[in-house]
Amino acid sequence: MAPERFPYVNKANRYARDVVSGKIDACLYVKQACQRHLDDLSRESERNYRFKFDREKGNRICRLAENMPHVKGQWQGSLIQLQPWQCFMLAVLFGWVRKSDGMRRFREIYAEIPRKNAKSTLAAIIGLNMLVADGEGGAEVYSGATSEKQAWEVFRPAKLMAEKSPGFTGRFGVNVAAKSIHVIPTASRFEPVVGNPGDGSSPHCAIVDEYHEHKTSDLYDTMVTGMGARAQPMRVVITTAGTDLRGPCYAKHDEAVKVLSGQMQNDELFTVIYTIDEDDDWADFSVWKKANPNFGVSVFEDFLAERHREATQLAHKQNILRCKHLNQWLNVDTAWMNMLAWKQAKSDVLLDQLEGLPCYIAIDLASKTDIAGMVMLVQRDGELFTFGRYYLPEETINKPDNQHYQTWRIMDRIIETPGAIIDYGYIEDDLKGLRSRFEIRAVAYDPFQATQFSTRMAAEGFPMIEVGATVRNFSEPMKEVEARILANTLHHDGCPVLTWMMSNVVAHYDKKDNIFPNKERAANKIDGAVALIMAMNRVMATDQKGPSVYETRGIFTL
Repeated sequence: MAPERFPYVNKANRYARDVVSGKIDACLYVKQACQRHLDDLSRESERNYRFKFDREKGNRICRLAENMPHVKGQWQGSLIQLQPWQCFMLAVLFGWVRKSDGMRRFREIYAEIPRKNAKSTLAAIIGLNMLVADGEGGAEVYSGATSEKQAWEVFRPAKLMAEKSPGFTGRFGVNVAAKSIHVIPTASRFEPVVGNPGDGSSPHCAIVDEYHEHKTSDLYDTMVTGMGARAQPMRVVITTAGTDLRGPCYAKHDEAVKVLSGQMQNDELFTVIYTIDEDDDWADFSVWKKANPNFGVSVFEDFLAERHREATQLAHKQNILRCKHLNQWLNVDTAWMNMLAWKQAKSDVLLDQLEGLPCYIAIDLASKTDIAGMVMLVQRDGELFTFGRYYLPEETINKPDNQHYQTWRIMDRIIETPGAIIDYGYIEDDLKGLRSRFEIRAVAYDPFQATQFSTRMAAEGFPMIEVGATVRNFSEPMKEVEARILANTLHHDGCPVLTWMMSNVVAHYDKKDNIFPNKERAANKIDGAVALIMAMNRVMATDQKGPSVYETRGIFTL
């Protein structure tokens, strides 16, 4: 039988299919990563699809990996044999290219892999490949960290692999020094870096190991800034989960999750996260295998069984062990909305079909340079239907990192106002336009940023009701929104803006079991979700005690 032409790519694709089919037990994130690759393969022949899968390039990186030796453990000195999941990561990462110029598609990798699953070895292989086999003259590859010890966690295995591979060093002209690996013919180098690289650095590949330990994104950002002169640079983050939920790693984790689920689009980010699912019982040892792809290879069952025993018996070790061996981010406010239930609550009912019915409106103006939201709740036969309008200034929308806003503008889901600040006149005009179409019973507003706006609208005869951002105002309406979504009595029109915002909300609970909407970072906007909760506040107030004097008379301003 003739040998396979692309054995590693075939193994990678087979792994993806086995994960998606359930033959290999994997968490949702891994299934989504595999499905993303398979979906992309199905679109490869489409004329308007920008990428193609170069099987030779995907195969080449895996072939290089299996010509490198293990540098520690029981297999020290023997050649690496890639596991199917490793073939998947490497082949997909390096195999996808742009049709227009053949350059690599993925410029960034974010992979969460628990301890003892050979993630540093994988990062070292990527670094060596970027050093010698990526066709980049004067390539600069850095293993960056906040401490020298951590910077060497990836560089050390790369250095030892090169030292123990005379075929590798001879073929590529590699010279291994005490603290660097040089390629003399191409003037390329691979070095560990503590803190930011020096002025004049131009990274072709920046590897950040255990990113969860970084308090800021300074090192990562500096690496990215220096890549401007490179044709196809790569940022590599291979890390375990952590506990610093305000740090840059969790922000990247959050972005990765949204890309995998399709809530955000980033065609240049390759991501995979090995963990257990939300409904898995971490105390059930059988699910630990799901989170550890190298189970039985580099991380052994008896080792994990001992960690499991410690976690179940020693409360003070539970969080750190679940974090490092199950990749669970802990000590975070609970994600609020069941997004599967939210998706199922989508309705085909159009706003025009509800004209004349009772309507409750809430407006969250935020700041004049940020997103503002106006959300409606329309009542019909005991059910509620929500629709929203979202406003942003032109200057904010056009910022390079706001591609999602630009997409939503094209979809007419974002209303653009000229200049650098929101023109509230657009919101006022829209509100006035709704008055002739619906029975507006209340317009809720947060007094922060909205005093002048509410005064003008009250003068126009709108029933303006102040709903400040307090636990008292938000807790029960927030619970009501969640309960109605689960009961399928609150429906939405599938707006991607509101869906994104709902996915950004985390629920903060106090000692009295009150709940309040929160977000984990400034970039995670929740204005539409907050406005929905404010509108529900007015629905509940009316249902419980009938229309208030403020709703029938309006507010008086002194």
